[in-house]
Amino acid sequence: MFLFRRRGVDSTRLRALRSLYLIFIEQNGPEARARRLLRDWLSPEQRAQFDAKNYFEVTGSHTGKRYRVHYGTVSNVVEVDASGQPATGWCFVPERALAVGDVMLAQKIALETDEAAVLALAHRCSPRQPSLPRVVRRAY
Repeated sequence: MFLFRRRGVDSTRLRALRSLYLIFIEQNGPEARARRLLRDWLSPEQRAQFDAKNYFEVTGSHTGKRYRVHYGTVSNVVEVDASGQPATGWCFVPERALAVGDVMLAQKIALETDEAAVLALAHRCSPRQPSLPRVVRRAY
């Protein structure tokens, strides 16, 4: 980070500088940049939905079916029936590891441009979104 001599440097200044540096990294790191890029590609309706519910809906290019792309990278695409209920889960990701926003953007573009090819490669999975892992506490 920065090199300072211990003498003559106020510790509160160091803490303030460190917190400023951490905020900068948090706002300009790969995850934040990927999320900003995703938001730039979303329509105003999708962006509002993503901000409110942490997912957005996409219409498939060939069948016109609706898909919900949840925040995440694996098993995060759900086909939605006419009543808005999850029908089928789909799992497809890019070949390389990417930030969450980049994966979601790739899934959005793939479904909107070549739905048939994507579903031919995708794996079916449970339409239920995985919950957060439970914390197991052990008695020692």
